[in-house]
Amino acid sequence: MSGAKPGQSGLVDHIEETLIAVLLGLMTAVTFANVIARFFFNSNILWALELTVFMFGWLVLLGASYAVKKHAHLGVDAILNMLAPAPRRVLALISVACCLVFSLLLLKGSYDYWAVFADLPPTSGRWFPTGFDTAARSQSFYEVDDIPMVAPLRFLEGLINYGEGYEKLPKVVPYLVLPVSMVLLVIRFSQVALQIWRGETDRLVASHEVEDEIEEVRAQQGASD
Repeated sequence: MSGAKPGQSGLVDHIEETLIAVLLGLMTAVTFANVIARFFFNSNILWALELTVFMFGWLVLLGASYAVKKHAHLGVDAILNMLAPAPRRVLALISVACCLVFSLLLLKGSYDYWAVFADLPPTSGRWFPTGFDTAARSQSFYEVDDIPMVAPLRFLEGLINYGEGYEKLPKVVPYLVLPVSMVLLVIRFSQVALQIWRGETDRLVASHEVEDEIEEVRAQQGASD
């Protein structure tokens, strides 16, 4: 993480990687349990599919910002490799600027979509925030289809639902990943922009998985010979 101490960067990496791994593990466990219930007990975990879909959404959205941080997104850099360092850096800055603008637009849209479920005012303005729309109708009473409400989240009933109880999980909970992941995406692209500006890297993406694997195989073959 640019600008962070090595220990802090390692801790943040550990938290992100653990969360992603937990989501993937829970998806697998819930799906497996539902398969067992269907084929062996002729039953069904009603909320399993919906929960898996939400966890997959969290996995993808959080993983996208993590991949930006690790330069792990795939990209075509054939033209960049033909250029001198100076123009290569200019094109990289243009690319990351476009990504920042796009991620900021996504942040506005994701917050506006989530805010009404949290009893918060969405922003006004079509493209960029011009204020807050206090006349927007709250949708904090909206619930998901199948996932039941859990006791640790009952405080939301008094916080955003005016004391009314929830039977199902309120949509504000699973959709929270939308603004959170977009904030992380903006932060990651900002960090990459600083890295390019400082000359620490010359491109937005740097994933060459095939080439890396080929080099690893060659190294292993050379060691065995």
